Amino acid sequence: MSLHPRRRTVRTVRGIVAQWPAIAVLAAIWVLLWGDLSWANVIAGALLAVLIMVVFPLPPVAAQGRFRLGPFLVLAGRFVADLVVASFHVAFMALRPRYVPRGAVVVVQLRNPDDVFLTITAVLSTLVPGSLVVEAQRRTGLVYLHVLDIEDSGGVEGVRRNVLQLEERVLRAFASDDVLAQCDVPQPGGRTSNEEVA
Repeated sequence: MSLHPRRRTVRTVRGIVAQWPAIAVLAAIWVLLWGDLSWANVIAGALLAVLIMVVFPLPPVAAQGRFRLGPFLVLAGRFVADLVVASFHVAFMALRPRYVPRGAVVVVQLRNPDDVFLTITAVLSTLVPGSLVVEAQRRTGLVYLHVLDIEDSGGVEGVRRNVLQLEERVLRAFASDDVLAQCDVPQPGGRTSNEEVA
């Protein structure tokens, strides 16, 4: 039995409104592509984003989380610092004569394969110059990260440690208390769930 056309329209509108963050991001990308911040570009970007949501609807992503401002600021600050340091490192490496970096693909087993946390971790890893996620497996939580210079990145174990520390910051900023307990990640300002009170 099909839905009444009016109910279907209301359902579609509610679905679009619920996806306002994606619409805002798509509109921002549109404005950045045009390079001109104007009301016309913002409105055109928003309308185009709504059209994309209607024509190519995405399945809802279920994520149980909790936003924490303090850990989020730590995550953002550390990301900016990593971005600056890696940018200078890659630029210096490009200017070094006769230096050939030894690249490698490192497999990292994440603690939590949830779509949202895996995606945030993979995207932040890719945005740092000198590293690129070439594959992410949502069922197993495996991330394959290509590193431009494995030796200066601390070797295979150093890369794995850095990615797991990034994932921990992501979880502390966005994951629920239950997820933190399952992943044995210290809660902000507290102990891990497995630590016993002395």
